[in-house]
Amino acid sequence: MATQAQTELNANAVMKPELTTNGIPDVPVIQVQDVHKFYDLGETKVHALRGVDMTIQPGEFVAIMGSSGSGKSTFMNMLGCLDKPTSGQYILEGTNVSSLDKKQLAAIRNRKLGFVFQGFNLLSRTTALENVELPTLYAQMGKEQRQARAKEVLELVGLGERMDHFPSQLSGGQQQRVAIARALVNKPAILLADEPTGNLDSRTSVEIMQIFQDLNDSGLTIVLVTHEPDIAQFAKRTVVFRDGKIRHDDPVKNRPRAAEVLKSLPTVDD
Repeated sequence: MATQAQTELNANAVMKPELTTNGIPDVPVIQVQDVHKFYDLGETKVHALRGVDMTIQPGEFVAIMGSSGSGKSTFMNMLGCLDKPTSGQYILEGTNVSSLDKKQLAAIRNRKLGFVFQGFNLLSRTTALENVELPTLYAQMGKEQRQARAKEVLELVGLGERMDHFPSQLSGGQQQRVAIARALVNKPAILLADEPTGNLDSRTSVEIMQIFQDLNDSGLTIVLVTHEPDIAQFAKRTVVFRDGKIRHDDPVKNRPRAAEVLKSLPTVDD
């Protein structure tokens, strides 16, 4: 029996994706149309986003850049259904999420989005496996299925032998791998990463980008916020914000492969 939130989400669908011959929905993953965002700060009104338009197709890898106050963080919060536009539309996999309430947005976040943050945000008193299992507690699956899914994604990010370790027993790079596995455990349509290499050394940062490139090669759509050009170059497309508007939106030329870059970097002991 459908829950009320699911029924309301269905009512907000703006289109039914038409399938291509290989069964992949023939619609953008993300459509942002003339989006504005205002914040009222006492007597001051901040215009954070000024008529932003963007389309992201399935399987893209997009790096979003911009200085502090450019609007990139506001835009990322909107993509993650953590905030809503003041005007305009945000359509996620064919569903207009611009006017959904908090409960509906939470359902969307759990079903369609995976999040990776700069600070890892792991629970210190739970193991890597338990941290990764957490998002599955809100899904309809049994304990054995939850554990199997968590083990699968930990293996995917190269932590199959560290499942029973606590965050304090892991390096920064390993903790970020746990965070990536946690973001993947519910099989999201989109992975949103906010400065995921900000707390990591150079080699570990490239290792994380190798994971992202491998995930993207498998078909996962990734949107990454970074202020580092050396990190943005691993994406397929860069979008630069300034003063609440998109100033540049370009494909990455001569895109390096992180696996090849790693061969030239010194090894860092964990």
